[in-house]
Amino acid sequence: MSEKPNEAGPTVFKRSIRSFVKRTGRITTGQQHALDHYWCIHGIDFNADQAVDLAKLFPSYPCVKLEIGFGNGESLVTMASQDPACAYLGVEVHEPGVGHCLKLIHDRDINNLKLFRHDAIDVMEYMLPPNCLDRVFLFFPDPWHKKKHHKRRIVNLHFRDLLIKVMKPGAVLHMATDWQDYAEHMLDDLSGDQRFENLASDHGYSQKPDYRPMTKFEQRGQKLGHGVWDLLFRKKQ
Repeated sequence: MSEKPNEAGPTVFKRSIRSFVKRTGRITTGQQHALDHYWCIHGIDFNADQAVDLAKLFPSYPCVKLEIGFGNGESLVTMASQDPACAYLGVEVHEPGVGHCLKLIHDRDINNLKLFRHDAIDVMEYMLPPNCLDRVFLFFPDPWHKKKHHKRRIVNLHFRDLLIKVMKPGAVLHMATDWQDYAEHMLDDLSGDQRFENLASDHGYSQKPDYRPMTKFEQRGQKLGHGVWDLLFRKKQ
């Protein structure tokens, strides 16, 4: 996964398979303004050689929650604004979404949220200290629905290993997807890992918690009869 050429040089790492394809979408004037002016306030630059000091970053917050792949940031900003007692971290690779989220943070005066503009796997592996997260959100990740692309799905053994590293004992992983095949994949993967406990009473899918905002995309899907599956797993003590 990683190689360190010598003690004097920076960490060099490379992964052949990623769970995303970085798109070069159009950035609006407002998004670019937010990237130029608000990143220095609300952003965390990726550095593979230095983990984040969360106690220093969030000195007044006893708990820290992470959303992986926050899209345009609407759900993340809503959760952070409705949960001011906890600190939030967001990870996203696509610059238009990061810019949009930064604008929301600025416009709504959110103080308990910081962003990474990088691959979440690298962030968890190199920048988050052990046992630091109280909750992890993975909402509507790319399902990579073609069988030949299943290897790109973010939920796999390496992902679970990283979650075990960064989540506190008793912390909760909350996943949601609108692809039944991916929901079954997630359920099988986590249910087969003895380090996690399914919080659903029937060891299946959970009811949507009130704190998870419903996106416009999800609302449209429900009107068309599309299903959404929520899964909540706790890291065992």
